[in-house]
Amino acid sequence: MPSIASSYLYTFLALTTVSILLVCSFSLYASTVRSLPEIEQLKNILDHVAAKGNELLTLVTATNSTARTLVQLPSTIGHQDYWIRVRNDTSNAWIEGALGQISENRTTYRVFLPRKASTSGYYMGGYGSAMLECYMNGSIFQLNLNSAGGASK
Repeated sequence: MPSIASSYLYTFLALTTVSILLVCSFSLYASTVRSLPEIEQLKNILDHVAAKGNELLTLVTATNSTARTLVQLPSTIGHQDYWIRVRNDTSNAWIEGALGQISENRTTYRVFLPRKASTSGYYMGGYGSAMLECYMNGSIFQLNLNSAGGASK
């Protein structure tokens, strides 16, 4: 009799372990499927801001003046905060961003600009429109990204 009871116990523990693994796997899969549209929307926002930045760079090249534009951006992506910033190194300029809080070490996506420029600024979702400003600083293009104000969290 003791051997039958222990086999039932072992079977129950094995079924419980398998059930827990299945529930965790399906939960992880559901969260991944839920985050895919948010990541795609972040990519679209970065592409949109990069296109506006490229328009400003082209306009400043043609007119040798200062150009500004307001870019309407959503306050959140899904139910998550996001951030965008413009960066550069010695050979490239790009726009990068990620979901969540701004972090120096965490960048999810980058969209490179076709022209070399000196850049500064960032935008955090939820703070109104973003303002892009471009001008010539000597012989170097300067591209700035800032929050244009408006609604705040």
